[in-house]
Amino acid sequence: MQGNGEHHANDERLPATARAAGFASPFDRAEWFDLLTAHGFAGHDRIDARGSAGATRAWLPLRVEAPGDLAGLTNWYSFSIRPLFDGDGDRSGALGALFADLRQKAARLTLYPVADPDALTAALRAAGWWVKTAPAGDRHWLDLGEMDHDAWWASRPGALRNTVQRKAKKGVVDIQLLTDFDPGSWAAYEQIYAASWKPEEGHPALLRAFAEAESDGGRLRMGIARIDGLPVAAQFWTVEDGTAFIHKLAHVEDSLKASPGTLLSAALFRHVIEVDGVKRVDFGTGNDGYKRDWMNRHDPLWRIEAFNPSRVAAWGPALKAYARSLLRKDS
Repeated sequence: MQGNGEHHANDERLPATARAAGFASPFDRAEWFDLLTAHGFAGHDRIDARGSAGATRAWLPLRVEAPGDLAGLTNWYSFSIRPLFDGDGDRSGALGALFADLRQKAARLTLYPVADPDALTAALRAAGWWVKTAPAGDRHWLDLGEMDHDAWWASRPGALRNTVQRKAKKGVVDIQLLTDFDPGSWAAYEQIYAASWKPEEGHPALLRAFAEAESDGGRLRMGIARIDGLPVAAQFWTVEDGTAFIHKLAHVEDSLKASPGTLLSAALFRHVIEVDGVKRVDFGTGNDGYKRDWMNRHDPLWRIEAFNPSRVAAWGPALKAYARSLLRKDS
């Protein structure tokens, strides 16, 4: 293997045609993994693990944490990681072949965040891995079902609806919604984020490149709230395959009395439901209390740790992982 994300000549990259099962997500596209790689998130190297069953191939982009130690190619912006498929044939067989092949390359594999661990866990065990799966985080999302915007809004807590009604009536906050990337608006977002309650986090260059790419694909939805012409709250969403994804939000602390972030959220929810016609809204990872006000579904996220019993190097870490699990059950 070569460092800095470079591949051997016979390595193959995830093709742009590969897709995950179920609803599409920005975190399932080849462009997303290329973006992570370009911005230094591939660790010591990147491996696009693959396995075939007939004409169907399964793919799983990974980073090398250390020799023999692999993990899903994700970062803090990733809502989840799941296998991708090229072809509609025997996907289960292709995934099994992928994990069987990985046993020739790795002692340990970690996947996080995983929204639905069952198929991955079954395929890993069938391929001979020792597997430990544990809840590790939360996701809040909105399942609209047959609800339109007004029905969904009527189902929200009274305190939230009253806040939006009262603050909107005062006319203090001006809301701007954008569906195309605008450098000036992005600069306003970065200014708000720098002055927000959030600690230094993230990777601004990656986020901007992601926003520009999503805009080029027609998927960007962005909002800026201003008071007296000054930007005080900003949100970055995308829309794809009937789902709106809420990526980042920030507000200036001393503007809270006017609730600009709440008004901005209400405007964006209305837009994606009424204009874009989404049926789902995904608030990403994290169990922040305010998410419950907007969402009606709460599921755990999972961490999968897999250990290769044919590698002595995996035995110690496997023993520690199972011991941790037993200790949690006893406590």
